[in-house]
Amino acid sequence: MLRTHPLDIWIVTIILVGTLVLFITEKIPVALTAIGIMVTLVVCQILEPQESVAGLAHPAVVTIGAMFLISRGLVRTGSVEYLARRIIRLTKGSPGLATISILSVVAVASAFINNTPVVILFIPVVMTMCCEFNLSPSRFLIPVSYASILAGTCTLIGTSTNIIVSDLSAQHGLEPISFFELSIVGFPIAIVGILFLFVAAPKLMPALANPVCQIQDSENRKYLAELKIPRSSNFLGKEPVALFREKYPDVLVLELVRYSHVFHPSRDSVSIAADDILLVKGSVNDLVGIIHQEDVYLPSSEKGLSFGVAKNESLVVEIIITSQSSMLGQRLIETRLMKDPGIHVIAIKRSNLHFTEKQVQDVKLKNGDMILVWCYSDKLAEMRAERDYLIVEDVYEEIIHKRKTWIATSIFAGMVVFAAFGWADIMICALSAAFLMVFTGCLQMRDAYRALQGNILLLIAGTMALGAAMEKTGASQLYAEMFVSMFSGWSPGIILGGMILLTSISTQILSNNATAVLMVPIAVSTAVGIGVDPKPFIIGICFGASACFATPIGYQTNLLVYTPGGYRFSDYLKMGVPLNLLVVILATVLIPMFWHF
Repeated sequence: MLRTHPLDIWIVTIILVGTLVLFITEKIPVALTAIGIMVTLVVCQILEPQESVAGLAHPAVVTIGAMFLISRGLVRTGSVEYLARRIIRLTKGSPGLATISILSVVAVASAFINNTPVVILFIPVVMTMCCEFNLSPSRFLIPVSYASILAGTCTLIGTSTNIIVSDLSAQHGLEPISFFELSIVGFPIAIVGILFLFVAAPKLMPALANPVCQIQDSENRKYLAELKIPRSSNFLGKEPVALFREKYPDVLVLELVRYSHVFHPSRDSVSIAADDILLVKGSVNDLVGIIHQEDVYLPSSEKGLSFGVAKNESLVVEIIITSQSSMLGQRLIETRLMKDPGIHVIAIKRSNLHFTEKQVQDVKLKNGDMILVWCYSDKLAEMRAERDYLIVEDVYEEIIHKRKTWIATSIFAGMVVFAAFGWADIMICALSAAFLMVFTGCLQMRDAYRALQGNILLLIAGTMALGAAMEKTGASQLYAEMFVSMFSGWSPGIILGGMILLTSISTQILSNNATAVLMVPIAVSTAVGIGVDPKPFIIGICFGASACFATPIGYQTNLLVYTPGGYRFSDYLKMGVPLNLLVVILATVLIPMFWHF
């Protein structure tokens, strides 16, 4: 029901201005601002309670939430990293080849995956590559962020903004945006934009020294572990030194223990026999991968590590022995850790010191020793209450479940195919893929909860409530009339360009999702006001809302690379402003060619 009372429009305008101020200044968290919008609209009797919270159940919000889970599953299984590192090996130290390779991989990944986790994944990849080839990461990181934004406009799921605009379009009685519909314009804009980055980055980006050259697992992040060779192992008869060289080149086999005799593979000629125990040194990822995939098991347990879907999930955590621990001076095998059936010791690490004992289980614990253990999630509460050690759960976040790579990739590919051919609604496709990610063990429920990014979902729901209020009170129609009056007498193409430019300016200071929600009603009202098809304006909002290159706060990926690249605010202006203008001009020219007024 449309309400056109002037007082209602003034109230909505005041709320809109207040929202913009709070979003820009971030005096309070954006999620709290979003909740405040919903509460204020109800208190002021602009919206009914069910109307104010309707955005929480909106298909766009559900779809975006599912996409967060899917993206997290792809990252945790190493699907994107595998492709990235393969291509980077081909660069062979050439800055030009490295730039175009990284930007291309980021663009392809960001066209189908939420670009925030893609950029998060590529930051250490870029830093590592720059260390290997003696390059400056500041020449790459802003272009990586920009390439991910450009490519996000190529498909419906490339960025959450496109999903929101598509659903809002359907709410206004228009056709939703199909999966590859944006590609017609998005692809050429992305190509031109990436070519601009390739040419401009070496000239406009600073060449700062790399602040870190040891992003990957280093010596101080490697653990000692014992692996037992079963009688059925395929490793029988092989040389210990070359055992893991192909799959895990960074894993070192230090000793081979056969009953009471210790062999040193680096100098002793020995072949592996049944019941041998290998003393190895490696990273968390490599050790977990070996125990998962290879013909070995932990001497202290006949059971292998399991990360399948279950109510009681299994985790790998790090335990640090404290100075007040009752286990100080005890041999590891004598401690409660080894005797507890719910805890399985994987490896141990001692900073800057070597162990004198022949076997890990015989190590006498000291203050600061770190023990890598596998346990079930319901065991954590009991372990946290212990005073003998501290638990570091973040180590679990470092583990990449590479054995699930192809499962995750297949699930994602299936979702894309079903959505692209219209065999199922995008929300159903995304929910199904998220369910399968968890069901197949590519993503644990614990990770799924963390991946949801509730602040973003609340932000979208809150701005949707404000958009609904603008529609209900007639405020959006009034704003559209004011906008059209500024371009009185101009052609629809010029008005479209002005709308895209206004959206692009707004998204530099607001989130792109909030900008899209607020601008769609104005765009539709503007098109209706001048008597043309609203579809070109809807498409224009997609490109304008994602054209946020000029500031580090305009888009989350811009902020992510700010510190690792050592950038200043002016670095974003140098390349962001020309790129912004380039995208606005190209979108203004290309959109009317495919979506006629």
